[in-house]
Amino acid sequence: MNPSERPQYPDDAIAEPFHKGRGALSNESSRYDKQHRIRTDDGWQGGGSEGSAPPAEDGEDEELPPLRTTLTRDATRTIIARNNSPDIGFDRSINPYRGCEHGCIYCFARPTHAYLGLSPGLDPYQPVERELQVTREILQVLSDFNHPVGIVTKNHMVTRDIDILSSMAQRGLAEVFLSVTTLDKDLARKMEPRASAPHRRLEAIRALSAAGIPTGVMTAPMIPGLNDHEMESILEAAAGAGAQRAGYVPLRLPLEIKELFEDWLRTHRPDRADRVLSLIRQMRGGKLYDSEFGSRMRGEGPLALLLSQRFATANKRLGLNRVRNRLDTTKFKVPDEARLVLSDAKRDTRQLRLL
Repeated sequence: MNPSERPQYPDDAIAEPFHKGRGALSNESSRYDKQHRIRTDDGWQGGGSEGSAPPAEDGEDEELPPLRTTLTRDATRTIIARNNSPDIGFDRSINPYRGCEHGCIYCFARPTHAYLGLSPGLDPYQPVERELQVTREILQVLSDFNHPVGIVTKNHMVTRDIDILSSMAQRGLAEVFLSVTTLDKDLARKMEPRASAPHRRLEAIRALSAAGIPTGVMTAPMIPGLNDHEMESILEAAAGAGAQRAGYVPLRLPLEIKELFEDWLRTHRPDRADRVLSLIRQMRGGKLYDSEFGSRMRGEGPLALLLSQRFATANKRLGLNRVRNRLDTTKFKVPDEARLVLSDAKRDTRQLRLL
């Protein structure tokens, strides 16, 4: 292979150098276990404790914790998950990945992924998505079929797919919610170590809204004594960035997450750990978690009621949730090229049965 014929990597990619090896004039080092990291800015450079800290210069490497990521191909036959929970406003969803790199200490999906032997998380945009683009391909398929989609994420990378999402939004087929847990950059770094920094999530809301995509903010989870005092500030910042809708959920601590979260509290916020745990119990009938439908998403008691009232008052003042964006489910249509593929697949299946 001539040097000019070697694969060219973009200037912003980190790639292994080429080496001569057995059976080839030149090979990539570790070519069967290749890892590239795309330079990006997730807002963690420069330190600072508040979300108002200025973002780093574009193109700088994100400052990731020293963790090794294991990527395994999954043989799941379907990526469509179905649920019948009365607490959730949809009955099916797509999780492009099993496991997540965000590493949020409060993640309610930890028990499921622990059962599977995977890391915690549920959000679609995460570091490896930059290379695999699984989420983007799913969005393109949904767009081709005029299938509506709602996205909840805490990653600025969602802005990469504005071209697809804005096209879908024009057809009433898309909305995006950004989860903003805190504006305190230091707290976010400790609770959500590999998700985008708070100001980057607000930037994502601004970019999505400017592109005509219905956008909302999830102030979740609200943790009494830790971040609940920020609810109004988060809603105000999101509304200022163009968010039209908002939601919140008090902290949920199912199964082993209770012990994990308590250990995290005593490590990173030892001065307030006992108070936070006491307030959580006051919102959960004396326990750290109550799994009852309905109350699990809102809590109970005076503290839960006060949180709900504060949320409603802030929404009214900021003009959030005045209208609900209803996605259009009437436009679904199988594209002609897809019909041909399906037709060929059925024909091949019939032929196989004859053999």
